This record gives sequence, structure tokens and C-alpha cells, in this order.
Amino acid sequence: MSTLSTLQTRDAIASGKISAVSHISQYLKTIESRNKEINAVLHLNPNALQDAKAVDEKIAKKQKVGKLAGLGIIVKSNICVKDLIANCGSNTLANYVAPYDADVIQKIRAEDGIIIGMANQDEFACGASGETSAFGPTNNPAALGFVAGGSSSGSAASVAANFCDIALGSDTGGSIRNPASHCGIVGIKPSYGRVSRFGLIDLSMSLDQIGPLARDVEGCALMMEVISGYSQNDPTTMEKSVDNYSDASKSADVSKLKIGLSTDFEKLCVDKRIYKIISDAVASFKPKNILLKHVDLAIQTYYPLVYVEFYSGTRKFDGRRYGKKIEDSCGDEVLRRIMGGQEISKAEHAGKYYRTALAVKNEIAHELDQAFDSVDVIVLPTTPILPHKIGSQISVEAMYAYDAFTGPANLAGCCAGVIPVGKIDNVPVGLQVYCRSGNENIMFAFLKHIESVIHQ
Repeated sequence: MSTLSTLQTRDAIASGKISAVSHISQYLKTIESRNKEINAVLHLNPNALQDAKAVDEKIAKKQKVGKLAGLGIIVKSNICVKDLIANCGSNTLANYVAPYDADVIQKIRAEDGIIIGMANQDEFACGASGETSAFGPTNNPAALGFVAGGSSSGSAASVAANFCDIALGSDTGGSIRNPASHCGIVGIKPSYGRVSRFGLIDLSMSLDQIGPLARDVEGCALMMEVISGYSQNDPTTMEKSVDNYSDASKSADVSKLKIGLSTDFEKLCVDKRIYKIISDAVASFKPKNILLKHVDLAIQTYYPLVYVEFYSGTRKFDGRRYGKKIEDSCGDEVLRRIMGGQEISKAEHAGKYYRTALAVKNEIAHELDQAFDSVDVIVLPTTPILPHKIGSQISVEAMYAYDAFTGPANLAGCCAGVIPVGKIDNVPVGLQVYCRSGNENIMFAFLKHIESVIHQ
């Protein structure tokens, strides 16, 4: 693995010290040698080296290159990349070739990023372990034999296995942060509306956000600068200008930040060792205890919303327009969510459960917003338990509980990030932070500080 940071690598390529072609070639060789074991990458971009060569030619001609000049990017298979297969980890779309680039991909290309390939994932993003993919589970490079986490399993594993510089995932209730924690890397869920969802084959349109995963905070910050911003293709996107997140000199003053912890999260932590490693990491900040009395309802709130919105979104997979009929070709977890959404949506229920879930969603969002009146950053674990071994029997309830600490951020629409802070039983553990919606600059400043302390 390179000792250079993401920004140092980008600068070395932009200055001609490293060629983009040699950089991408090394990643392709690593994928060839290790992907059979990890199963993180489903398809490679046949034009990756050609795209890298075009970057080298721009540099040789002294032309200006973009923020991602020559960096290798792997993309979750539910984000459309023109002419590459976007199968969502499902046999339903096994041979679906995306006819256009998602907004985020257009922005990456405009900044000279190189798309290396498409990442494995839980089928249609339905899962928290990376095991529901129709193309086999993703192995955790940081703890072989254990799940990589999901649903952005292949994206996180690709970063951890050194298959790319940065990966893109999607996060509905923790699908970036969960695998980032399990694989010992950095992962970011942007504020809802910060990044365009156009070109994302979504799980739940009111909760999903595309976000970056990288080995360091600056890698995620750099990608956030590129993919953030208003899009005419997505009416939920913010008009707010994009901050220079990767410039440390423009970050918030960490010494003045007020940090919050919550005993309400501690109660939900099944493995108390996880909470201890998190609380110890921020003890020097003398964090304030905050009350979040409805946070224990996040799982019960999250899943009715996901079931109904997923059921609605999958009606287009009828076997006539896209691939196969989803009910005839999907796995058990996808079918469970479709049937659950269908049941909740039945006319006799008159939207009762969905409306109730929306009301509690608003209450959780209100509680978090009130908490941010007294603190700048809320610190909490990422998952309540350590990752389990691939193939081990785990109940549906236990699998859903993976989202207990991550789901509230999606329900509230705030930004959240994960950074590795240690290991338990030789398995990585990630510290998670929440910040108020739109305050990515504060989030990155705090994550950079934690990263600098860890690397001392």
C-alpha cells in the first residue's frame, strides 16, 4: 500500500512525478491478484487505462487538470456509469448496462478522476453485511473471514484492499458508515440534498445519499468537494455553495467545538467494549451528555419507510423494461422488503404505518436538531456489535440492529462520518460523528483532528 496520502498522490500525478497510467495499472494488477479472495469488484472499466493516458497527455501538454487528476475510483453497482453494468448486486439486472452517467460520475470525469470498475454490494442495497449479493459475499480485507459490512460492501473493501484511491457508495441507513467501520477506513454520509441522487438506483428516495469512502479523511473531503452541489436533475439538492473541505487551513477551529455523547446510545450498544473505545477516544474533549429519548425507535421507524419506498421503487422492475421481474429473480431479503412494503401499502391500512413512521422520523430529527443547539458534534459508535463471520447464522432482527446507530442520521437528514479508532479482537472499530445538516466543514475538521491524534 502506498505511503502517500490521497492528496499527495493526486499532486504527484498532477506534477508528473507519477504517471496516471502507472498508477491505475498498479491498481488493476492488485485487483487481478486479490479480487478472487475479496470479491469486491464485479466489473472493470475496459477504458480505464485509456482514460488515464488522456490525463497524462493533458499534464504533458501543461494543460490544467482537475481535482481528481489520475486518481482511481471504484463505484457501487447501483450508481450508473455509462456503458458499464449496474446490476445492484442482483440477478434481476445481471446484464443491465447503464445508458448514461449519474450526476456524480459526470462530476468525477470533469475533474479527471478515473473510473476503475463497479463494486459488489448487498442486493439492491438490502442488507448490512455484504452477504445478500447474488454474486457472492464480500470478504473483509481488514479481517478476512468476517463480513465487510453493507450494503456498500465492495466499495469499502476496495478501499481497504488497495484496489482504488476512493470509492463511491450509497447510504440509506448506514450503508457507507457500517462497512467503513468494519473495514477500518473513512466513510461519509453527506447531508440529505448535499449530493445529487440522479443516476442512483435507489433503495429509499427520502433517505438515500451517495457518499465517498477513502483511506484518509482528506480523500473523502476531496471527493465531497467534487460531487456536492445543486443539480437540476434532483430537486432535493441544496443551492448552498460547496466548501473547500480538503483544505485544512479553512477548517473549523476544533479546540472550540462542543462535543456530545449520549447514554441513550450506550444503552443500545450490545458489545460494551465498542462504546468504551469510542468514549475513550474523545475523553479529552470532556463531552457533554445529551438526551435523545426517541433514538431507540430509529429501527422501528426506519424500516416501514424503507419497505414502502422500496416497494414503490421496484415496480419498474416488471420484466418488460429492465431485466427480469424482480419477484421472480431476487433473493430472500429483497423479497422480504417487497412483501413488507406491499402489505404496509395496502388500501385497508390507509397509510397508517407509513404516516406513523414519518411522524416519529420528524420527532427524531427534532431531537437531534435540539441537541445541535448545545453541541457541534455528536460522537457515537457505528455499530452495536462487531462484524460476524461470513456465512454464520444471524437473525433478521440482529441484522437490522446493525443500523441502530447509523439510521438516525438518515432519518434526520444530517451529515455523518466514520473514522477508524482502534480494534477489538483484531477487528476494526469506527468512531462515528453526526453534525447538523450542511455542517460538513465542522464534521471534516473534527474527523481530521481524530485522524491526526490516532497517527501520532
